Amino acid sequence: MEFFLVAIVSLLVSPLTLFSGFGLGTVLMPVFALFFPLPLAVAATAVVHGANNAFKTILMGRSAEWSLVLRFGLPAIPSAFAGAALLGLFSGTREIATYSLGGIQAVISPIKLLMAVLIGVFALFELLPTLRTMRFDRKYLTVGGVLSGFFGGLSGHQGALRSAFLAKVGVSKEAFVGTNAVIGLMVDTARLTVYAGAISSVQSEPGLGSSEWPLIATGVAAAFAGVMIGKRMLHKVTMKFVQSLVGMLLMAIALALGSGVL
Repeated sequence: MEFFLVAIVSLLVSPLTLFSGFGLGTVLMPVFALFFPLPLAVAATAVVHGANNAFKTILMGRSAEWSLVLRFGLPAIPSAFAGAALLGLFSGTREIATYSLGGIQAVISPIKLLMAVLIGVFALFELLPTLRTMRFDRKYLTVGGVLSGFFGGLSGHQGALRSAFLAKVGVSKEAFVGTNAVIGLMVDTARLTVYAGAISSVQSEPGLGSSEWPLIATGVAAAFAGVMIGKRMLHKVTMKFVQSLVGMLLMAIALALGSGVL
């Protein structure tokens, strides 16, 4: 059952993340958490997410716009670690509200509300016709990378903020997908250096070991298959579709964060 569930989620979500640039980790981590201890679920998700971005980079990296990669992606990495470090300060803030929803314990916190508002605003720029045609001047790429990395480090939704920004700099759908994949791989490589220690420490505990890797490998293989499906569909979609998909997923994340579900 666990192999089927991980495989079907990875297979269905991965094609969408090829276009949107985010979402696989958000959906897959709770699935892994059904079968793994939470630290291993986070690490396992990072492995699948990183492998998926590496595969997307192999397939679409040649379409990346490298000026975006350098000016946006490089500043995002150190600022992501800075945001993650600052998260410790916010963790001491009091929760605004907690409630149960279908067995899920929802927690509304100040940082979640802040991220919900920020991501929701970006979503409106993709969904409202009057705002969709707006473009960000490329001279602000470095600032965008710093903000994406920093707030992504705080909330873990760096991919969402990155896609929201890159969709507004006037690139083709191929360049958007390729650039997102390359930057995502850079961020994942940095993250995996941190999670590698977590994987080792969790696997050293009694009862946990190589038996977890087949499920992780299943997620990776299904995600790869999803990317291949998405790549075959890429020529059929338009940048307007990509922007609409990014906007809808951003709004879904904003609502989930604001309600405390994520």
